[in-house]
Amino acid sequence: MKFDAVLFDCDGVLVDSEPITNGVLRDMLEELGWKLGSAECMALFVGKAVKDEAGTIEAHTGKPITGEWMLEFRARRNEALVESLLAVHGAVEAVSQIHTGYQGRIACASGADRFKVELQLQQCGLMPFFEGRIFSGHELPRSKPFPDVYLAAAAALGVDPKRCAVIEDTITGVTAGVAAGCTVFGYSPAELGHDAPKALLATGAVHVFTDMADLPALLG
Repeated sequence: MKFDAVLFDCDGVLVDSEPITNGVLRDMLEELGWKLGSAECMALFVGKAVKDEAGTIEAHTGKPITGEWMLEFRARRNEALVESLLAVHGAVEAVSQIHTGYQGRIACASGADRFKVELQLQQCGLMPFFEGRIFSGHELPRSKPFPDVYLAAAAALGVDPKRCAVIEDTITGVTAGVAAGCTVFGYSPAELGHDAPKALLATGAVHVFTDMADLPALLG
């Protein structure tokens, strides 16, 4: 194998959750008086934990982001995910192959809260591959773009981060993987256009691929 372990981001890599989550966020921001288009909301918030962006939201709305607001956001988000979440096309098959090839030395390292990550993996049939090896940036001193969640995953697997492959789809996530010393592969489906892969490569991804079916061969 080219690596000792493979560490996957969750949102946008394993599950197609980002349009759903951002739709809920966009609606709730509009209720606070900040009207954003879908693409604009995605550009501002994709790859980031909403709780870490409270200052930005407060600056634009003039309203405090309270614990109650965050609870409502998560409840509405979870309801929307249960209703319509699907795995990224080809992700279940790719993860199954990689899990076998790497003899279970894979992990999910997400910037999202654990409840959301586990809900999504369960719903999309991915939990059997990651159970016991799920890491949330919410449970660490710093979330992405800092490397903490990838360092925690590598340590738990007993692997040197420099011998880990990371699979990411955002600049924030690629930054975290590179900072951890891992080799980062960027996933950027064709419908995102040409600029998205360029941004991931510029951030430090060694290769960008557009189809999950290609990933097992890339990892060896």
